[in-house]
This record gives sequence, structure tokens and C-alpha cells, in this order.
Amino acid sequence: MKQWILLMGLALPFFVAGQSIDDIELAKIRAGFEKDNYTTGMQNALSSNEITKLAWSRENEGLTDHYFTYRVDVSGITNQKKSGRCWLFTSLNIFRPMAAEHFNTKSFEFSENYLYFWDLFEKANLFLNNIVATADRGIDDEKVRWYFRSPVDDGGQWINFVNLANKYGLVPREAMEETFSSENTSWMTKLINRKLREQALQLRELKNAGTSDKQMEATKVDMLSTIYRMLALNLGEPPTEFNYRYKTKDAQLVAAKTFTPKSFMKEVLGEVQLSDYVMLMNDPSRPFWKHYEIENYRNVQEGENWHYVNLPNEVIKGFCIESIKNNEAMYASCDVGKQLRRDFGVLDVDNFNYEAVYDVPFGMDKKQRIQSRESGSSHGMALIAVEVDEKEQPLKWQFENSWGEQAGEKGYLTFTDEWFNEYMFRMVVHKKFVNQKVLDIYNEKATMLPPWDPMF
Repeated sequence: MKQWILLMGLALPFFVAGQSIDDIELAKIRAGFEKDNYTTGMQNALSSNEITKLAWSRENEGLTDHYFTYRVDVSGITNQKKSGRCWLFTSLNIFRPMAAEHFNTKSFEFSENYLYFWDLFEKANLFLNNIVATADRGIDDEKVRWYFRSPVDDGGQWINFVNLANKYGLVPREAMEETFSSENTSWMTKLINRKLREQALQLRELKNAGTSDKQMEATKVDMLSTIYRMLALNLGEPPTEFNYRYKTKDAQLVAAKTFTPKSFMKEVLGEVQLSDYVMLMNDPSRPFWKHYEIENYRNVQEGENWHYVNLPNEVIKGFCIESIKNNEAMYASCDVGKQLRRDFGVLDVDNFNYEAVYDVPFGMDKKQRIQSRESGSSHGMALIAVEVDEKEQPLKWQFENSWGEQAGEKGYLTFTDEWFNEYMFRMVVHKKFVNQKVLDIYNEKATMLPPWDPMF
């Protein structure tokens, strides 16, 4: 009898923890769905229309224009097509005005394909290194599963660009044009990942069989030759040297000059040091005024991990305004899909009223959205403009996007200051616009976060 009571006591928590919906509870739920006139009309509308069209706030239309107090001098819109290379386009777009001014041209575009090739190649090397380093762990280990989940992909952010540019330099678009595979990356990356996973299993087996480090490295390099071949067939081979000539604004043809990628980067950027740019974050799910680093989140083995200072939005905005006033665009990333009216090129927290459609409240704040993975950074763009009031307080901002001229307002997206508060996450600002307090924090030892943190 005592044994039976003990078993019942042990079993009870499991029974209470998760109960099925019985007929009585289901009947209550059904009874709560009242078919009044509003509900019937909305059911008919939702079953026949796109939800966003019904949720669009008509009174919000036309309230946001595309004029600004301060705006960076930019020209031309790029297009990443069907790829996840927004971070790469955005990073390069920051320096396009500088290049156009240097060459005295109406517009200029770097080769995104060039750095994309090296990004995938370096990510492949890092993945295989990580697999060897964790070969003593079980295949179901959390970190091992994380590595196998996505050996390489299109994604990245500012520090990935820094790692690549410092190692491989930059080239103009004419030196390595886009290809079908660079603009439509899905199948190429799927097949490269298939091969990398196969190679990773082989490396784990060799490592656990006692293969020497020297032989392991030789085997890995041979595997990378296969990845290089796949990339070169899809994207073309990156140039080691090229000739570049161009026409100036006044249609003068400039004689061709021979460059290497490193010398071209030096020609265009001059004394600019990529290490002088600081990444800032607004993540209310973690303490502000702290320096964080994401474990093993980089694309180049010897490169830097992603790291940033977490700050209140009001502090970040002050730095952004100063940068724009000085004609310097910034790398920014946000949750672009939230409250986006794409055809108007406007991001506004009042664009869509889903509560009115469903008569259901949606109550999470930014911190809760991050913690529950409802919101996070999904897209990178260049921050180029701000409208301020008579007290120099921001009212609205503007992105230079990389979705082509047909998306948004001729390729640009305007967003309200309220939207900035809710859905902006990362900003990269030159250190000359950042105060000493933040720079001191940036130089402190960072708190390490796991690569599967909700924000990443």
C-alpha cells in the first residue's frame, strides 16, 4: 500500500504538467467563439484576403514623407537579389560614396561577389576546424549539432566584412561581376553544405582514430580544394590582379591602371582603418553599458568574433545623428519585416493594426519579443538620413536598402523614431562620433555569449 502511494505521488507531477484538452474544455472554447456580425464579416474577409491588407491602418497613409534635415550624399541602389548577403552589400555601401568621390564618378559599386566567394571559403575552413576541435564530443553534443546545422550560409554582419576586407582587399564590380549563383544562392549553398557535412564526418572519424595533427591538416586542405572548385564553378575565380578604368562625371575616360585587391582597397579607403568602427547594440534583454562577444561567431579562423557594446537607444541615436551630420553613413541592422509598408517604403509601428482585425491584444515589449524569439535582427541596411525637430531630437530616419530601386521609395526605406525604438538592434559607428565612456567599455574584456543566443 505504501509503495502504491509513493508511485502515485511520483506520477502526479507528470500528469499535472501536461494535460490533454477534454470534451468539456473544448465545448467551452467553442462556445466562446461567438458568431456576431463583426466576427462573421471578418471571417469572410480573412478567408478571402491577405491579412496585411485588412490590417493596414488607412489613417496612417501619407503621414510620413521622405524629406530629411540631414542626409548623407549617396547615389545609386544595389540589389542583392535572391541571396542573404545584405550585411555584405550594406558594409560595402558605406564606402561607395567615398569611392565615387575618389574617382570623381557619378556612382560606384564594389564587387559583392568577390568577398562573397571568400566568405564562403573561409566559413568552410572554420567549420572543418570546429569539427576537428570537437571530435571528442558525441555527435549529439549541443555544440557539435550547432556546427552541423549550417556549415556555411549567406548570413553575416559587420565584423565578417572587416575580417574579409583586411585579408583579401576589395575590387570594383567590373573586376568580378555577379553570376546567377551569386544572385540565387540557395542551391549552391545546399550542395556545398552537403559536401562539407560529408567531409566533417570523415574528419571526426580520422581524429578519433588517432590521426596526427599534420595529416589532419593535410586532409582538411585537400577537402577545401573541393570546396574551392565548387565555388569557382558557381561564382568564378577571384582576381589576384586586374586593370581598372572608368569615366568621370564629365565623361572623361581615365587610363587603365593595374591593381591588386589590397592596393585597390588602399587606393579607395586611404587612411581609413576598419578597426576604428565600433558596433553598438540595443538589446534590453541584457544589461546595458556592457561589452559582449559571441563565441566563435566569425567567418575567418584568425579573424575577430562578433562583439559589441549594449546601450540604450537614446545614447545610440546621438552618435548616429552626429555621423549623418558629418556625411558618414552607418551599417545598421533591424527587424525589417515588422510593420513594413513595402510599397510606400515606410516602417511605422502604426502601419498595421492586427489587434483590430482579430480583436486580440498583442502585448509583448521589445525585451519579451527578443527572449521569445518573436523579434530579432533580420536585415542589414545603411543608415543615411535623419529628420530632427527644433531641439535636434529625431523624428524619423532613412535606410539605403539593397533590394533594388523597385522596392520601397526608389530603393530607400523611411522609418519613424518609434519604430527605431522597437525594431532597431545594431549600429556600426566610427569611433570619432562615440564618447569615451563607450569606447572604454568597448576595450574592456567582453562577456562571452553562446552562438545560439536568442539575438544571434
